[in-house]
Amino acid sequence: MKSVVAVVIIVIPISLKRREQSMLKLEAWRDNRIDALVELWNQEIGNDFPMRKELFKQNSFKDENICKQASAIAVDDNDHVVGFIVAKRYQENLDVGINKKIGWIQVLLVKQGQRNQGIGSTLLANAEAQLKKAGVNQILLGRDPWHYFPGIPMEMEETKAWFERKGYKNNGTEHDMIRKYRINDEIENPNIDGAEWSILELGDKELFLEFLHRCFPGRWEYEAIHYFQQGGTGREFAILKKEQKIIAFCRINDAESNIIAQNVYWAPLFQDKLGGVGPLGVDEKERGQRYGLAVVEAGIYFLRRRGISRIVIDWTGLVAFYNKLGYDIWKTYAAYKKEM
Repeated sequence: MKSVVAVVIIVIPISLKRREQSMLKLEAWRDNRIDALVELWNQEIGNDFPMRKELFKQNSFKDENICKQASAIAVDDNDHVVGFIVAKRYQENLDVGINKKIGWIQVLLVKQGQRNQGIGSTLLANAEAQLKKAGVNQILLGRDPWHYFPGIPMEMEETKAWFERKGYKNNGTEHDMIRKYRINDEIENPNIDGAEWSILELGDKELFLEFLHRCFPGRWEYEAIHYFQQGGTGREFAILKKEQKIIAFCRINDAESNIIAQNVYWAPLFQDKLGGVGPLGVDEKERGQRYGLAVVEAGIYFLRRRGISRIVIDWTGLVAFYNKLGYDIWKTYAAYKKEM
């Protein structure tokens, strides 16, 4: 028996500069227009953040946390997609400590030639109202499960000003960092005293998840659970062991990973292979012994052994820490939130 998808269409008149009236339709969030949505994304911001259909489907349709009442597609009276918004709130049964009172605007995009006509305001107002109705008391821009951005890209000054007028407050800065290794750069074998380093083996899956639940409940545990649910074998994690106990980890990603991970989202910008490092964490009881830097070096070592010469570290404020490994700021984001 085929499932039936209800399509909700809200028709709203919007003002045009020529003093004419056009009808804006807000369609329910579903993937029948995915090609047009990806095309609009790439027309507007694809030069800096190139979107792939498989990535958009992964992050903006398959995520169980999408609030479908708050997400919508804006269509003009010629049936052309002119904007869209994806909003989320935590709805999964996984108990990993993610606050169910927080909502996220994953992305809000309006076609350049049709801005300043109330389309973005209509999309945002509907999203905020629906999130509030669902019990959300704080909204973050980006930073969602299966996110694209940890905030608004810093160069988007008009976007930042627009959200500020809507009541969103800046609350920090995040960075993506990058390093290009030369062909003749030696692949250094990390020298780690007091701990053994390796790629995580599937047989240590439960040991690893217990480590994350104990030391890093929340987003990192959530991502690891989904990683294994979707067929992960362990090759995306460098770990440190001390007396057969996991004390540190570092996520590593490449084009062969079973999930398109955050630090390789924008791989189409480069002709060479792109790898990603992060997140990473060290058991609180083992800190102060250089294990944090060491586990990153181990992750980089494994990526370099896979023939990857360009590596990105995403969503970090630890600029000085990664500078020690030769990484420089690549992209910068302004974090925003709004109390409802």
